[in-house]
Amino acid sequence: MSGLTSPTIGLAAPAMIAHGLFHQSGPMSTLRINFRCTLLLAIALVLVMGLVGATQMAASRSAAAATTTSSSSSTVWLCRPGLSNNPCTKNLTTTVVRHNGTSTVQRAAPAKNPPIDCFYVYPTVSTESSYNSDLRIQPAEQGTAEEQASRFSQVCRVYAPMYRQLTVAALDHNAINPHTTAIAYRSMLSGWNNYLAHYNKGRGVVLIGHSQGAALLIGLIKREIETKPAEKKLLVSALLMGGNVAVPTGQLVGGDFASVPACQSNSQIGCVIAYSTFDARPPANSLFGRLASSINGNDGIESTHTKGFQVLCTNPAALAGGAGPLLPYFPSQGTVSTPWVSYPNLYSAQCKTADGATWLQVTDIAGPNDSRPVVQQTLGPGWGLHAEDVNLALGNLVPIVQDEATAYTTSSSGA
Repeated sequence: MSGLTSPTIGLAAPAMIAHGLFHQSGPMSTLRINFRCTLLLAIALVLVMGLVGATQMAASRSAAAATTTSSSSSTVWLCRPGLSNNPCTKNLTTTVVRHNGTSTVQRAAPAKNPPIDCFYVYPTVSTESSYNSDLRIQPAEQGTAEEQASRFSQVCRVYAPMYRQLTVAALDHNAINPHTTAIAYRSMLSGWNNYLAHYNKGRGVVLIGHSQGAALLIGLIKREIETKPAEKKLLVSALLMGGNVAVPTGQLVGGDFASVPACQSNSQIGCVIAYSTFDARPPANSLFGRLASSINGNDGIESTHTKGFQVLCTNPAALAGGAGPLLPYFPSQGTVSTPWVSYPNLYSAQCKTADGATWLQVTDIAGPNDSRPVVQQTLGPGWGLHAEDVNLALGNLVPIVQDEATAYTTSSSGA
C-alpha cells in the first residue's frame, strides 16, 4: 500500500475520539460514547471492501483451508447462548428521556426461545500490536458487542465469533494487504462454518455487521451464501451498517449481490438493510456513501463497481422510502441509573443521493427547549456519524428483525 499515507488517513483520530460524538448541552452534557476504537479503524472497512474484490481469488484459495466440519471447540465465541459471561445478553433496562425532560424506565430482556438466530461480526476495535488480532476476548470486543448486538437478543439468539481482524498496527504500518485481509476473512468464515455445523440446525439467521464487520459479511454473502442454496434459504436478512454495498444506479439489487435485494418492508425476508449515517452531504473524498473514495485512490485499489453504480441506502426508519423518525439507544455511561438511555423524537432519517453520493441523512429535529444531547461528527465530514450507525437506529432495527422473524417462520412452516 505504498500510496497510503498517514496525513490522508488522519491518524489524529484518537485524540478526537476522546472528546466523544455528542454536542454537549443541557443537564446531560456529560454524555459521551464509550472508549471503543471503532472510528480509529473504520478506514479498515474501506480497504477491506476494496480488497474483497481485488483479492477474491487469493482469499477463496485460502478459505479452502477452513472446513465446514470444524470441531465445535475450534471457534472462540464472544457471544453464544449458554456462555457464562455473555455480553450479548446483558441488562437492557433503559431510561427513555423525552423532549421536555421527563423520563420513564423501560424494561426489556433477552427472549427465552426466539425463533431465529443472529450472526454478528463486530467492527474494528483491536489495538493489539500484531497486524491481525488474536482470538482473546478483551474489553473492547465485549463492550462493542454489548453496545451494538445485545439488544437484538430480544428477538434472536446472538452468535458472535472472535475473528482475526485487521488492527490499528496494520493501519499504522501500511500492512493492510491481500494476506492480512485474507486472514481476517478466513477467520470470520471459520466462525460462520462452525455456527452452521454445530448450532444452526436449520434455523433462519440475520447477519449483523458494522464497518469492517459489514465488509466481511458482504464477502460472505457474495462468496458463500449466494452460491450455496442450503445457506441462502437460511438468510432472514442482512443488516450491514457503515458498509458500501454497491447496486446499479437506481436499482435495489445487482452489483455486489446478484439475488439479495434491498429490504422494502418489515415483512420482507432474504434482503439487506445497508446505510451510512451523515448529518450533512458527504464530501467528494468521503469514506462512506461513495464507491470511489480518496482512500481507494491512494492505495491503488479500484472498486469492482464504479461507473453506473451507487452505494445502497435503506432507511431503517422507513424501509418503503421517504423520511421517518429514528429511535436511538445508547449505553448510558452513568448519566442515568439504567444501563441504557433512549431519546425518542430527536432525529429523523431519509436516504439522500447527490453528487455521486448516497447516504442516510440524520437530521436533528429537537425544538429550541430540548436539552438532550445530539450526536455530531467530530473526525471531519468524510466520516459522518459512522461510530453511531448502529445505535442511532437500534430502536428501529430490533422491531424490524422481530417482524422478519415472524415472516420467516410463517414462510418456513408453509402457512
